Amino acid sequence: MKFLIIAGLSDSLINFRGHLISDLIRRGVEVHAAAPDLTRDCQTRAKLEKKGVIVHDIFLRRTGVNPWHDFLTLIGMIRLMRTIKPDNVMGYTIKPVIFGTMAASLSRCTGRFALITGLGYSFSGDCVNFKHRLISNIASMLYRLSLRSASKVFFQNPDDQALFREKKILNSKTPSVVVNGSGVDIEHFVPSNYPSRVTFLFIARLLIEKGVREYVEAAYQLKSVYPESTFLLVGELDSNPNSITREELDRWIDDGIVSYLGVMDDVRLAFGSSSVFVLPTFYREGIPRTILEALAMGRPVITTDTPGCRETVIDGENGFLVFPRNSGELAHAMRVFLDSPDLVAVMGKRSREEALKKYDVRLVNSSMLKEMGLDDESTILSREFLHSS
Repeated sequence: MKFLIIAGLSDSLINFRGHLISDLIRRGVEVHAAAPDLTRDCQTRAKLEKKGVIVHDIFLRRTGVNPWHDFLTLIGMIRLMRTIKPDNVMGYTIKPVIFGTMAASLSRCTGRFALITGLGYSFSGDCVNFKHRLISNIASMLYRLSLRSASKVFFQNPDDQALFREKKILNSKTPSVVVNGSGVDIEHFVPSNYPSRVTFLFIARLLIEKGVREYVEAAYQLKSVYPESTFLLVGELDSNPNSITREELDRWIDDGIVSYLGVMDDVRLAFGSSSVFVLPTFYREGIPRTILEALAMGRPVITTDTPGCRETVIDGENGFLVFPRNSGELAHAMRVFLDSPDLVAVMGKRSREEALKKYDVRLVNSSMLKEMGLDDESTILSREFLHSS
């Protein structure tokens, strides 16, 4: 049996799907992976090939709505699938889902799976201008067209599933299921000691929608009352026009508000230096991986009451949920830990319990493989699930 997994970014195949790929290979499946410039990403390619994955390049522009580029992406995927003849195909993120599922249908692949890992900018709900509305409408149309031929659609939170049903993007005849995000390796991310002083941590691409400005504004407020408080910032500046500027970041550093740690290959070091994880995002997330890592490492979490985030926090038990775009409420939630530092360990313990119960990557992948009919060897060999889906 052959399984093709399609990604928009090559390194996400290891960072977000590495365990799923390993689980497929352990079941005797021949795994193929496709992403833009994958063969030129030497580090990712080496890691995938070490697992036994066969890698392929595809033409795909993650952003933009150029019809010619998207047509080339579709044609390239069809050619790839007709060459390797996969039994099952799964794309994740918007363009791999849309064009991967279309190509799988046109190539007559039997198992066509789509993983919706968040809806991002197109479905943020803030269609404030014509361009945004146009992109949202095009995305909805293409999702609707492609998903009608999907064997099953996986969502990472119930809000996204409900929205697709409400907008009639998801055909009533197409099976769908909600899984607990991408999961987290609970043996790799383990609890560690807390620093002696309450320290806050933000990890994300430094995009406005990720709430980085709200985090810093809250830090400014708290620094005036708690001058010894510490606010760590991890993440990279992005070419996205919605990224903060280098000048803005430098001002925060020069003002002594944040300690900027840059981009880290191993974020466990940042978690180990922190007490509380903060992600005040208003981006349409699936379930943020950084929150799952914080839970696994026994950190309380402060995040927004928004799709993909609200699922991870039991308000008042393992952290707090706040309104998006509200630095004042965020500062109030952070202040609770500054005034009552003993809560860090109490809530951190509950976070670890949630990670073990719901977000262990092995449980998440087992659920997905079962839903795809790949949960055991006998089912793989018979392929009966492909004809009954």
